[in-house]
Amino acid sequence: SAFMLGESGRIPTDEYFVFYNNQKSPDGSVESTGDDLTGGNSDGGDDETINVDLSKVDPKIQEIVFTATIYKAEERRQNFGQVRNSYIRIYDAKTNAEIARYDLDEDFSIETAVEFGRLYRRGDEWKFEAMGIGNKGGLQSLVNKYA
Repeated sequence: SAFMLGESGRIPTDEYFVFYNNQKSPDGSVESTGDDLTGGNSDGGDDETINVDLSKVDPKIQEIVFTATIYKAEERRQNFGQVRNSYIRIYDAKTNAEIARYDLDEDFSIETAVEFGRLYRRGDEWKFEAMGIGNKGGLQSLVNKYA
């Protein structure tokens, strides 16, 4: 999921929260390829992708926080420590160069949600900051934080 935040550190409207029920931001800058509930879409590669075109980001958006959560984690009694070969990575789609990567099973053995990193505006440029903040509250805890 991606939370597109304004100066207040919150999403300006619900449409700026890109996830499985809202796969494209209103400005067209952030788009999800959809949700893979099984982890089997890719045959060993990326199962889900969020594409970002920074040239299209609405000027009121100051940062984009990228997250990963486990679908129905509490009901399924599952955390990232139980999900094998789970990772999040950021890469340049033009060059396929990997910019950052987290392997979720090692560092987040009891968490069900992870704030991986954020893109943020600094003047006229976009910068990336790794975050690596895990929690046990799933997607709802992130929605509560940013909505």
